[in-house]
Amino acid sequence: MPFQNIIVEKNPPMAAVTINRPDKLNALNTATFLELEKAFEDIREDPAIRGVLVKGAGDKAFVAGADISEIRNLGLRKGIEFSRLGQRVFHLIETLNKPVIALINGFALGGGCEFTMACHLRLATPQSKFGQPEVNLGLIPGYGGTQRLPRLVGRGRALELLLTGDMIDAQRAYEIGLLNRIVEAEQLEETGKKLLNKILAKGPLAVKNVLEVVHRGLNGTLEEGVALESDYFGMTCATDDMKEGTGAFLEKRKPEFKGK
Repeated sequence: MPFQNIIVEKNPPMAAVTINRPDKLNALNTATFLELEKAFEDIREDPAIRGVLVKGAGDKAFVAGADISEIRNLGLRKGIEFSRLGQRVFHLIETLNKPVIALINGFALGGGCEFTMACHLRLATPQSKFGQPEVNLGLIPGYGGTQRLPRLVGRGRALELLLTGDMIDAQRAYEIGLLNRIVEAEQLEETGKKLLNKILAKGPLAVKNVLEVVHRGLNGTLEEGVALESDYFGMTCATDDMKEGTGAFLEKRKPEFKGK
């Protein structure tokens, strides 16, 4: 499937998606969002792919934000449409039943920061910068930043970033829970692959169900979440993978999961 703004590489069981607009610091525009949507829909339906790495081309930015040259001409109706397009794509990524890891090298600002938050895990180089600077442009985040950031780092910390538009470095992003790990640039991709391979070695149905229960549970009450957890726990108890996993543990051998 040919793309103009992204690169998709499949090496089962994982895929790599690269935002490929380095001359624009990988800024997100309508065309890029539509290509991302097609790519992740294809990944979702591909049984050979069980996990995804996402990165930005070049060494300056993961995604420096939305394409301001496109945004500046938006009015009310077009602004809502552009926001909902980005939200739709990031919702697709966030609810993918396959782990998605963001590999961040450089700027992840505005829509780029929102992109990383839609991914399940985030690794970044020490030089990376994060922020939601939309208020500096007389805007607010439009792709879920006002909702995902408080859920990740807490209301007070999120509001400080959202209201000041300040950038933070990777160390501060790690301290407040926005990042999972800080990794040197030359080790970033290899570390991402090792982490994804570690996850993919686990029970496939268990991984899929953890992603779904966490996402759905966070959108409800604690009581609803733990009830949902019980349902999924019961479903996994009825799988061949659970029998294999528990059997392998008792027999002191490595499990051979089949995803059944």
